[in-house]
Amino acid sequence: MKILIIGGTGFIGPLVVRDLVEQGHDVVVFHRGHARPALPDSVRRIVGDRNNLAANRAEIERLSPDAVLDFLLSDAHQAHALMDTVRGVTGRVIAISSQDVYRAYEVLLGKTPGPLQELPIAEESELRTQLHPYDREHLRRQQAVFSWVTEDYDKIPVERIILNDTQLRGTVLRLPMVYGPGDPLHRFFATLKRMDDGRPAILIQDGLAKFIPPRGYVEDVAAAIALATVSDRAAGKIYNIALEQHFSELDWARKIAEAVGWKGSLLPIPADQTPAHLRMPVNAEQHWIVSSKRIREELGFAERCSLDDGIERTIQWERANPPAIDPKVFDYAAEDAALKQFTTARA
Repeated sequence: MKILIIGGTGFIGPLVVRDLVEQGHDVVVFHRGHARPALPDSVRRIVGDRNNLAANRAEIERLSPDAVLDFLLSDAHQAHALMDTVRGVTGRVIAISSQDVYRAYEVLLGKTPGPLQELPIAEESELRTQLHPYDREHLRRQQAVFSWVTEDYDKIPVERIILNDTQLRGTVLRLPMVYGPGDPLHRFFATLKRMDDGRPAILIQDGLAKFIPPRGYVEDVAAAIALATVSDRAAGKIYNIALEQHFSELDWARKIAEAVGWKGSLLPIPADQTPAHLRMPVNAEQHWIVSSKRIREELGFAERCSLDDGIERTIQWERANPPAIDPKVFDYAAEDAALKQFTTARA
């Protein structure tokens, strides 16, 4: 197949590109020209602005891709522009979405009091009742890491536009919290640093300790994206991508501890005793357990990397590529005081 990828130069994209090339597909990457990731020599590039795709329509038309995979869709305007640009040029569009579209996420954030959503969450589960789930401060933090996030970010209208076009077949891939080498959010770092710093105990807000989120290792997520991109059976479908096994935040911390040989204590404590920098105002009773059964049964997806290997590779990368340290996130004096208060009260 001839595949046009919009984006594809960030965290997950280069792995998808490599996978598709190794399968023998002809891959072209459309990007801004700022990043120069290590891509296979056979990969052609189109430099342009995804917010002005129409300027490159003639070049895309000459390319005549069999499929277009878009990593960077953030809002309805971009989705309309994409479909208008490639309609009549390609046969299928694959859109990268998020599992933040589900109503369970809305309940988790406290945007609605409930009821708690049934688990596991499947592709047919109820979606959020409110659009634009993030406030301005959250969007600013996201934009500092992901430059493609717009002020009108919301994957729900994006999905509707991709799937409801009368002339183009669409596929939507809902991604989990992705970890692994290259993770721009450094999801393992805060826990790992405390262990490497020799902290005797790591405090976890008790609700969050029990909370079960959807996760996926980057190489496995990339493999699932590549699989759905080239599978004609995926046309018109929505697929969740996530680990088949489900672990709480406390379980993940235990796995990191086991991998690095840390012998300290992981200590869940009440929210009102948790230091402010470790506290998260969420309804952790709403777990976010997502089923990936459909993509496994329909497309034959299976993880390529073992759970232990993925954790080990992530730890090695985090240690070699630490982010800038925000002292407020590692206020050990406040953590020591909270630990003392908690253990004294239990004595």
